[in-house]
Amino acid sequence: MNPTAPTISELIAQERSLTLPHFGYDDAYVLGGLLVALARARHAPVAIDIRRGAQQLFHAALPGSTADNDAWIDRKRRVVERYAESSYLVGTRFRAKGTTFEESSRLDPGVYAAHGGSFPIAVEGAGVIGSVTVSGLPQAEDHALVVEALEQFATKLGG
Repeated sequence: MNPTAPTISELIAQERSLTLPHFGYDDAYVLGGLLVALARARHAPVAIDIRRGAQQLFHAALPGSTADNDAWIDRKRRVVERYAESSYLVGTRFRAKGTTFEESSRLDPGVYAAHGGSFPIAVEGAGVIGSVTVSGLPQAEDHALVVEALEQFATKLGG
C-alpha cells in the first residue's frame, strides 16, 4: 500500500462522501474491528483510536506499535477537533500555501500535528461528532487506511 498524495479537492470529497447516517458505541466497535482486520492483513504496526466527543470508544495497539503512536494519535486528533477536517487536509492546506502547519498555525506542535491519519466522524444533521485515528505508517498510508475502513463501514451501513 503506497498511496499517492491526494489533492485538497480529493480530501474534501472524501470527507463529504463519508458522512454517516449515525454513529454510536456499537458502530465504533465495528469500525475499529475493520481497521484492526485491515492493519493485521498488512502487518501494519499501528495504533487505532476512535472517539465520540471526549470519550474514547475504541483503542487497539497492534504488534510493532509503541506508546509514541498514542502520542501521535492525540496530536493528530486535536487537529480534527479544532478544524473539523482531517489532519491530512489541514496539513495539505498549509503546504499548498507554501508553508507548514508548524510554521504558520500558531499552535504548539507538541500538542497538535497536522499529519495524515486522523479523520472526522461526521453524522448527517449533526456534523463532526468524533474522530478515527491511525498512527504507525507514513502519513499518506495512515490516512488511506482510515479512509478505506470508513468506506467499508459506510457500505455496511448502506451509505
